[in-house]
Amino acid sequence: MAKVLVTGGAGFIGSHIVDGLIGDGHKVVVVDDLSRGTEENINKEAKFYQMDIRDAGLEKVFKEEKIDCVEHHAAQIDVRKSVADPCFDAEVNVIGTLNLLEGCRKYKVEKIIFASSGGVIYGEGNNLPFHEEAPLRPLSPYGVSKCTVEYYLRFYRHTYGLDFVCLRYGNVYGPGQDPKGEAGVIAIFIDAMLEGKSPTIFGDGEQLRDYVYVGDVVEANRLSLNKKVQGAFNIGTNRGTSVNELFKRIAETIGFKGKPVYGSARQGELLRNYLNIRRAEVVLGWQPKVSLEEGVTRTVDFFRRV
Repeated sequence: MAKVLVTGGAGFIGSHIVDGLIGDGHKVVVVDDLSRGTEENINKEAKFYQMDIRDAGLEKVFKEEKIDCVEHHAAQIDVRKSVADPCFDAEVNVIGTLNLLEGCRKYKVEKIIFASSGGVIYGEGNNLPFHEEAPLRPLSPYGVSKCTVEYYLRFYRHTYGLDFVCLRYGNVYGPGQDPKGEAGVIAIFIDAMLEGKSPTIFGDGEQLRDYVYVGDVVEANRLSLNKKVQGAFNIGTNRGTSVNELFKRIAETIGFKGKPVYGSARQGELLRNYLNIRRAEVVLGWQPKVSLEEGVTRTVDFFRRV
């Protein structure tokens, strides 16, 4: 078993990964500044450091904990904030990651698994679903930062022998997602409908996205950690779902009778994005197991309990 450092381990995806790793018998160390996540999300068996990944004190964590592998999920994830303040986005997502990578280099970490984004790095295109060899054409500073980190990982692999896996997620959803957050349309819709409110759809609702259940994402991380694999993998479902279809599915699950409110399209929003997952299937031995219907049902059940 390994000792794994999970950055962002108090957040939505990170906390699920921590639970999965501990369930597998790994020792887990969490670094999170709690700017988005909460300490209540962190598994009690994990050792927790409240810290920004940009902090110089991060080196002390590597020195004291003797980390074998890193799961890097800490990030500035708000696309609109990245457009408004690209310098801050780069400080967290690029400079913060370099601080982490230097810790990996100095203390001989074996592998790093990076939470990249298939939802932003490919940009707009007609050759769908996007495969890993598609050109990287991000249209936001957030997407640029994800691409930049992927290139840095290749440098650290080539120069220092640090193994890496980039998991290019689609739109991850599931129990525990923050309905007030930036990247959680399913959580936002469920939260509104359970309160009897009509959620807002920006634009005509025909935008296509690839929605992947968080439990399937955890399994992709487990396989990436345990297998001798390298490089980038799309983690999605191979199909796009429109926002209108998503609204209809959630409304039917909840029994919501209202109609959505349509607002102005968001500037710069991608219209069509979903991912080819063939490489993950063949090389990782991974495929999504939870359908959108089942995933929405599980997520609604969670929100009804909290």
